[in-house]
Amino acid sequence: MRTSRRFFLSGASALAAALVANSASAQDVIGDILKSSGRGNWDDQFDARASEGGKVASTLPIFSLQTVAFTEQAVAQYQNIVAQGGWGEVPATKKLQLGVDDPDVVPLRKRLMMSGDLAQSAGISTAFDSYVDAAVKRFQARHGLPADGAMGKYTYTAMNVSAQIRLGQLQTNLQRLREKAGTLGNRYVLVDIPAAQVEAVENDRVVLRHTAVVGKIDRQTPIVNSKINEIIVNPYWNAPVSIVRKDIIPLMRKDPNYLKDSHIRLFAPDGSEVDPMTVDWSTDDAEKYRFRQDPGAGNAMASVKINFPSPDGVYMHDTPQQSLFGKLMRFDSSGCVRVQNVRDLVTWILRDTPGWDRQHFEGTIKTGENIPVQVVNPVPVHFLYLSAWSTGPGVVQFRDDIYGLDGNDELQITSSL
Repeated sequence: MRTSRRFFLSGASALAAALVANSASAQDVIGDILKSSGRGNWDDQFDARASEGGKVASTLPIFSLQTVAFTEQAVAQYQNIVAQGGWGEVPATKKLQLGVDDPDVVPLRKRLMMSGDLAQSAGISTAFDSYVDAAVKRFQARHGLPADGAMGKYTYTAMNVSAQIRLGQLQTNLQRLREKAGTLGNRYVLVDIPAAQVEAVENDRVVLRHTAVVGKIDRQTPIVNSKINEIIVNPYWNAPVSIVRKDIIPLMRKDPNYLKDSHIRLFAPDGSEVDPMTVDWSTDDAEKYRFRQDPGAGNAMASVKINFPSPDGVYMHDTPQQSLFGKLMRFDSSGCVRVQNVRDLVTWILRDTPGWDRQHFEGTIKTGENIPVQVVNPVPVHFLYLSAWSTGPGVVQFRDDIYGLDGNDELQITSSL
């Protein structure tokens, strides 16, 4: 099956489902999923009793020196797998899941054993038992997939990427890790673009982890190294020229009331407000105007904007479209980064800023008033690109090479479903 893996990155509920408590048995997993908070953090523990590797859940920062060491171990592990001939392909013809008895479970078991997701002691049989169920969930969690234990097309496609290609992916990303690990500071925010994930790191520990939405393939989120110096509560949204050109002008041609209905006001270069009805939308003249959306529930940035100097003009923000965080495809922005549970992150950023505790922050949001806040002790922020890494023995993480930077076509998005 050659299908797109653009949907491989799971949403918040998928991550929460993957990380069930140690005391849970494989039979209790469904109940744990239903009771999951869906926040997308990896704070819970993953039941890896049927695995030869460590727990997928980790508070180890992606760009830590320890991650470099674990990724070096992973490279050696995958070199050994390749030297043994790699793993065989798992037939992608059936939806295998807990309770099924089928000959195709045999190559599935062998594949999971090769990558350390299933212990050798689990044995070879045709039964998709609780051990295989736990192992498939672990594999899915490592690949950013919904950890539901079912062998669907996305899981098959990830599983059937060859060991040789995965080794190359690890080696490519190890170089990126070596360049940056240990240099990001004691307290910082990291956006890992392929993982569509945000980490708040302090004292070499992830204190917050957030699901994110990053840039589309044709509007990519750039690499950024800056410092968060401003939080804007109830922000205005100024539409970038790219969105004006690609989205707003075509919408105005179809619906002349679009700007009014969206509470977007038009301003001339001299600052004077312009009536949209006086603009010729059949041309591109509208690009010279500034499009500003008023604060409010329908604002594109919702409650808050996180600012920092950037040559590309990108930033982080809230969104009224919370459903996007639950999607497998989270490459949906025009380059900026939308953050789930962003108020938790902002509270952490404003910790040293007098008068801006969580209670005051929430109260200010309710007023609807546009308030810029200068951050005391600006927090470093890094937008980086990492699609493979390891946070512990046998815990190797892979994500889709969304922007095609890893140098292998098989890891890129090649088609849509």
